[in-house]
Amino acid sequence: MQLNWRTTNATSVSIDGVGDVPTSGVKTVTPTASTTYHLVARGEGGSADASARVTVNAPPAVSVPSNTLSEEEEFKAHVQDIFFDYDTYDIRGDAKDVLAKDVEYLLAHPQIKFVLGGYCDERGSDEYNLALGQNRAQAAKTALVAAGIAADRIRVVSYGKEKPFCSESNEECWQLNRRDGFAIDR
Repeated sequence: MQLNWRTTNATSVSIDGVGDVPTSGVKTVTPTASTTYHLVARGEGGSADASARVTVNAPPAVSVPSNTLSEEEEFKAHVQDIFFDYDTYDIRGDAKDVLAKDVEYLLAHPQIKFVLGGYCDERGSDEYNLALGQNRAQAAKTALVAAGIAADRIRVVSYGKEKPFCSESNEECWQLNRRDGFAIDR
């Protein structure tokens, strides 16, 4: 489940249960029980709030063999993309949390080699975005290596703005395109 938000003229924004967040963004949440996320935006003109309810229904009891997922499906289920703010390759706080979970899985599966792709939104030249995508992917690789992942398991690629996840020209879409994506290296 992803929370998406966008504020105008806010100087600080927080979401209960998540903490301080950028003035606009996307956050993947996986509540185990039904939860109401409450956002409070504060600025010079005062404050505003909004809530979103996520209902979690217990799955039906089904006996499933543990080996039903392919290696690719299991990888995608455990290794999540990270997102960046506009025009930067600094790893955000929420992305550090995602990378920490990615590291747990990758350390437990040392045989998996993977591609770390850097992506950008549509703004800026092709050359600029290829360099920015490279820097984003390299920043994540540096963090993963520092956390104990062998550097020779990681292949870094910049896709710049050439492979967008979303094709609309608005902030929500651009946020989804500013990411590092993970895939098994075949």
